[in-house]
Amino acid sequence: MLNSPKLTARQQQILDLIQTAISRTGAPPTRAEIAAELGFKSANAAEEHLQALARKGVIELVSGTSRGIRLCGEAVRSINAARGTQYNLPIPGLSQLMLPLIGRVAAGSPILAQEHVDQSYCVEDSLFQHKPDYLLKVRGMSMRDAGIMDGDLLAVKIAHEARNGQIIVARLGDDVTVKRLRRTAHAIELLPENPDYPVIVVDPGEPFAIEGLAVGLIRNTMLM
Repeated sequence: MLNSPKLTARQQQILDLIQTAISRTGAPPTRAEIAAELGFKSANAAEEHLQALARKGVIELVSGTSRGIRLCGEAVRSINAARGTQYNLPIPGLSQLMLPLIGRVAAGSPILAQEHVDQSYCVEDSLFQHKPDYLLKVRGMSMRDAGIMDGDLLAVKIAHEARNGQIIVARLGDDVTVKRLRRTAHAIELLPENPDYPVIVVDPGEPFAIEGLAVGLIRNTMLM
């Protein structure tokens, strides 16, 4: 059996905090939230403890994001088993949304039809400036240069109007797509953010509807 890494009392507190946040909201806490909860003077103090946990093989730190903390499953399970405890530290100030995850959309039916809902996720509402109504799993790399990758979860607010330049969820006949909107005098253009993909031109009279606006993005690994 794998030996449980030996943690200081403070490191154990931080590990409990991370596990609780992921359990309750689907995402780990930021350094600032850890510092506020445990009374550190700055986020740098939290970072030092996180680095120590990473060195002990308990977590992995992912650069480039404030919530880039991943639990290392075997080590964490070993620690929890040795202690016989559950995640028990409260995290005040984190409010959460329960959002349905939409998978493939059947032709002619509403996006939020029950048969399209793969599962639901609890996510922290402070991730979004505008409250989303659902998550849509991105398929393909047509919006790569806007930072939207295959497998990402796009947070969508239901809307049927949009301004030029906004990223929208659009229905084209039987298909649903994510693109940037551009209206011209003669047509509607749906712009990809990847030169390998063509612009979609919607001529007058063609079936077209705006289903929602992109209001945020969750990299799928945050919820694993």
